[in-house]
Amino acid sequence: MIADNLLKIQQDIQDSCALVHRNPKEVTLVAVTKSVDSATTEKLIECGIKNCAENRVDKLLQKKQDLLKYPDVKWHLIGNLQRRKVKLIVNEIDCFHALDSLKLAEEIQKRVEKPLACFIEVNVSGEESKHGISPEELLSFVESLAALSKIKVVGLMTMAPKDASVKQIRKVFRTLKELRDLVQTKEFTYAPCTELSMGMSQDFQLAVEEGATFIRVGTALFKDEEEQ
Repeated sequence: MIADNLLKIQQDIQDSCALVHRNPKEVTLVAVTKSVDSATTEKLIECGIKNCAENRVDKLLQKKQDLLKYPDVKWHLIGNLQRRKVKLIVNEIDCFHALDSLKLAEEIQKRVEKPLACFIEVNVSGEESKHGISPEELLSFVESLAALSKIKVVGLMTMAPKDASVKQIRKVFRTLKELRDLVQTKEFTYAPCTELSMGMSQDFQLAVEEGATFIRVGTALFKDEEEQ
């Protein structure tokens, strides 16, 4: 079932790219494996997935340990990270999708051994329940990272509201792209900001159409596995 789900998602990515004349190779599918065990994650890796994500430090560390025989897999932390857990995880991941404060960035700088690819989380929709920098604060936040040599801002991340209309979802994604383009105009050497991490199972096709380069998909990959 996982193989079938993966094929469908890959086809959906291709179709969305075709609609807006994009190359599907520009889109990285990150499999969010938080709802499944290591054995199920291994099935997915065997199907060719090279990027796996967790939103909790302990779960990521356990899965990575269980799947050591797959050294080519890149591990992404996509959830909120408490400063006290930074030292446990920053040298075990390839990418962090939820940088949202200077204090967190400073803790990563202190603990990480080599530059870490980070996405700044932006709360585009303004929902109180969501983490992230406000769009208005983004540029000053990026500027505040200048002295932190081990924080590499590769892009921006956001989440659209769950029950929003297609029009509202598109607006959130479009706004993130505009913000990404704005950061790029500043030509910060430590913040190339070329990537957009946006789109999940319910809205990744819209995200791809609006320019996503990383999509974070879980439920759509594992829906039949989770029901068993």
